[in-house]
Amino acid sequence: MKNNILIIGGGPAGLEASAQLQRMGYNVILIERSAQLGGHLAKWDRLFPDRVPADEVLGGLIHATEGVKCFTDTDIRAINRLEKSYNVRLTNGITVLSDALLVASGFDLFNAVRKEEYGYGIYNQVMTNADLEAYFKTGRDKRIENPKKIGFVHCVGSRDEKSGCRSCSKVCCATAVKQAIEMKQAFPQADVFCFYMDLRLFGRHYEDLYLEAQKEYGVRFIRGRVAEVSENYDGTLLVKAEDTVASKPLKITLDLLVLMSGMRPSASVKELGEHLGMMVEEDGYFAVRSGIAAGQRSPQPGIFLAGAATGPKTLPETLADARAAAMEIDRYLTEIFPDARNYKQLVKERW
Repeated sequence: MKNNILIIGGGPAGLEASAQLQRMGYNVILIERSAQLGGHLAKWDRLFPDRVPADEVLGGLIHATEGVKCFTDTDIRAINRLEKSYNVRLTNGITVLSDALLVASGFDLFNAVRKEEYGYGIYNQVMTNADLEAYFKTGRDKRIENPKKIGFVHCVGSRDEKSGCRSCSKVCCATAVKQAIEMKQAFPQADVFCFYMDLRLFGRHYEDLYLEAQKEYGVRFIRGRVAEVSENYDGTLLVKAEDTVASKPLKITLDLLVLMSGMRPSASVKELGEHLGMMVEEDGYFAVRSGIAAGQRSPQPGIFLAGAATGPKTLPETLADARAAAMEIDRYLTEIFPDARNYKQLVKERW
């Protein structure tokens, strides 16, 4: 028997899990609610710490899913739990009888407009990390015209009780350092400042990236929160902050301010949770059966989770999580569908 597996979400986690499960001999159906596969990765230019082109990584992920049935612009319309499977009606008119579901719903970026004190959407020269990455990808943004002083604000919407997110987004510090280096490469004469609470550079080579930014590019790191941003008469920005190392207030005029918007749960989490009867925790991400021993299994039988559906993750963590989810699904299906073992053995022998 060739089991059907429905994967919800066509970002890196969904793509990687699709490829792994197809290699195991399963019939994989991947749905993505937007018009293209790739999630946020499709919008990024280069990735930390090695500054590998995002298109190369995404291209490899998509190529590996050759043979997987992929439907874009598609969402779940209704779902019913059967004895050992799920009957799922999709918005494209197709109905799928799936023996397991994998939710890889990804994340949304924090809406920086909510932090009014930073002036995003109010002052022209304030942008987000996603805006800047789009500039690196396309080379076009009217806000960037040979800036002489550039600032980066870490933890925008993360580690912030007022914004409703106490957790760290994991990727903001390394992204800020990467983007600061890229701005120095594009504008060598510019002064670049990073305002941070704590630098959380825990991955391999992440600390090297930070040292490179300091030693080779002269990026200045200022420990302290930005309190207020206002606009000068000439369109530049006046930034008020506190240097907690020097224990004194700081005022600086900048030509460009970049806000490092953190990860927030995908807007689809609430809707999917209602469809699937799944628990959502206080932080807005899906609950797992066990954060240590079963991080890819939901409390619901036959429903699995991968990537940022369960919390902020870096891209390497997301891909590893997707592979682990594929293994968990394989284990689950061979337990409840014993005949599947014979089919998979046949597939292996043919390979």
